[in-house]
Amino acid sequence: ADSNAEYKEILEINLDDIKEPILCAPNDPDKTVLLSDVSGEKIDEVFIGSCMTNIGHFRAAGKLLNDKKSISKLWMAPPTKMDEKKLRDEGFYDIYDNVGVRTEMPGCSLCMGNQARVEDKATVLSTSTRNFPNRLGKGANVYLASAELSAITAIEGKIPGKEKYMDYFKNLQDKQDEIFKYMNFNKLDEYSINN
Repeated sequence: ADSNAEYKEILEINLDDIKEPILCAPNDPDKTVLLSDVSGEKIDEVFIGSCMTNIGHFRAAGKLLNDKKSISKLWMAPPTKMDEKKLRDEGFYDIYDNVGVRTEMPGCSLCMGNQARVEDKATVLSTSTRNFPNRLGKGANVYLASAELSAITAIEGKIPGKEKYMDYFKNLQDKQDEIFKYMNFNKLDEYSINN
């Protein structure tokens, strides 16, 4: 922000006070709940995508999904074709294919509901930015959550409890530098204007 920017309101959040994931409950992005409030809720479909995701989220999902035999209906749509190419080059699309992920072309997909739709009246966990009524599907009840929680939910078929979530998440902790290595286009030769 500009050094002289003025804000209507400043919210300060002490992240040390947050002990478990926070989700948005159906069907209002302002209706927040703790993971423990909704654990055990059966989920019919899961979506990982939208402009709010980045390549690290798809790598994390791939690491969690690797070697799984079956999962709930899971859709994925990276935000850009560059993300898709990099994920393919790194072998993550092979993981997605092996567990039956429905991969969509990069872009909005289910988030806008203009490229695909979930089943009518499905209960959905999504990384999209909004969960307004009928946006992802007719009569759908949509929770909003992180990509990692979404992948875990696809594996479990329901929103996990805090302990189960933490058990899965531990598998990512020693790989964080590798997983959350972002694409700095100014440092990638294939995107240089000199090539």
